[in-house]
Amino acid sequence: MSLKVVCPHCAKVNKIPKRESYAKANCGHCKESMLSYEPIEVDKSDLLHVLVNSDIPVVVDFWAPWCGPCLQMAPAYQETALALPLQAILLKVNTEEHQDLGSVYGIQSIPTLIVFKGTEEQKRISGAMSSESLIEWIKQFT
Repeated sequence: MSLKVVCPHCAKVNKIPKRESYAKANCGHCKESMLSYEPIEVDKSDLLHVLVNSDIPVVVDFWAPWCGPCLQMAPAYQETALALPLQAILLKVNTEEHQDLGSVYGIQSIPTLIVFKGTEEQKRISGAMSSESLIEWIKQFT
């Protein structure tokens, strides 16, 4: 069985074999490792591209640069992206720059995290979390 995964570096769609863990997984287009990346800042079209083309869960952090809890959680979110390679892809939406997305997804407080499988919302949670809590929460969907 194979999975569709969007490369976090070049956004090309890759098909990879489904495994419990990966020792190596490079993008077929840009050749960068898909095992090491930081959360990806996205706009509306990027978000839709990833949601439509990912067979793994997509976690979206709705945040703003003036939000203290958002900034406090940023390092933990980054650690989580590194801890869950090819198990989930972590994205960020700046609600100041993309107010339309905050509205579309009914974001009332930040940070708010939403887990998607395809374009379907699975669950959301608001408030800053540690990397351990984030990993545990996300693993329910992998």
